[in-house]
Amino acid sequence: FLDNRLFATCSDDTTIALWDLRKLNTKVCTLHGHTSWVKNIEYDTNTRLLVTSGFDGNVIIWDTNRYTEDGCPHKKFFHTRFLMRMRLTPDCSKMLISTSSGYLLILHDLDLTKSLEVGSYPILRARRTTSSSDLTTSSSSSGPRVSGSPCHHSDSNSSEKHMSRASQREGVSPRNSLEVVTPEVLGESDHGNCITSLQLHPKGWATLLRCSSNSDDEECTCVYEFQEGAPVRPVSPRCSLRLTHYIEEANVGRGYIKELCFSPDGRMISSPHGYGIRLLGFDKQCSELVDCLPKEASPLRVIRSLYSHNDVVLTTKFSPTHCQIASGCLSGRVSLYQPKF
Repeated sequence: FLDNRLFATCSDDTTIALWDLRKLNTKVCTLHGHTSWVKNIEYDTNTRLLVTSGFDGNVIIWDTNRYTEDGCPHKKFFHTRFLMRMRLTPDCSKMLISTSSGYLLILHDLDLTKSLEVGSYPILRARRTTSSSDLTTSSSSSGPRVSGSPCHHSDSNSSEKHMSRASQREGVSPRNSLEVVTPEVLGESDHGNCITSLQLHPKGWATLLRCSSNSDDEECTCVYEFQEGAPVRPVSPRCSLRLTHYIEEANVGRGYIKELCFSPDGRMISSPHGYGIRLLGFDKQCSELVDCLPKEASPLRVIRSLYSHNDVVLTTKFSPTHCQIASGCLSGRVSLYQPKF
């Protein structure tokens, strides 16, 4: 939803559509710009800019302030190979992009008014996420290890040349700083992982990933806490991720993407599991994440399992306003669940 009446949908036909609740029999307009399936829509309420991503690797910005029946002005904001999902943090200060090659891209101090062309990223640095047991070691190291990335072929020294001298003097991160992270996955196989689903905690505390091995023989759900603090270097990003919770998932429906989600208060996770869904918590009491952060990565707790489908469940979602959960399966059936009080 863009406001109380206008909302947007995306489609595998490469288009985005704007709709008005008062007249649902026709679209307000159709937006053309992607060349492959469009899989994500985000909205910056501060700038009223619509942000979409697709399997063409593009993140496109749409100026919905100036839409007409023929569409609205747009521009390509970012491009990377193997793009799967894109999300904005609740305060729109960061953009996260997951890839099928196992990388997670984080754009810090986000400014959607500036397009990012290949070769112009202020910072390009790849690092491995840390678990709690690694924090002491990593904090005493000279800096994150630099490695390759899926969307850029120059090294970090050349990319850092694009940073302004003023930013270096002031010791602050420039806008749209890019961090490339390889999330830690416990028990991962040697042949890599694909980050198929990406969600953010409603309070912006953590990110939720569904990962599958590239051979589709393993699947897991992982929660990563955002680590805010002093940058490793004055010009490096102030955020990295730490694995806090994980759980192995049912290896059913190989090759299909399963979309999971946080509850509106962030205390529970609903995750597709075979022919149903599982409600997961950080502990048995469904406590807030900040109240039960483990010293080392710990398993998520299964609160309840719900099975009502005759086919593989691919998506699940909490209602933002009611005590209700929806799940949808491969054959097209949607089930609704309500608690018994």
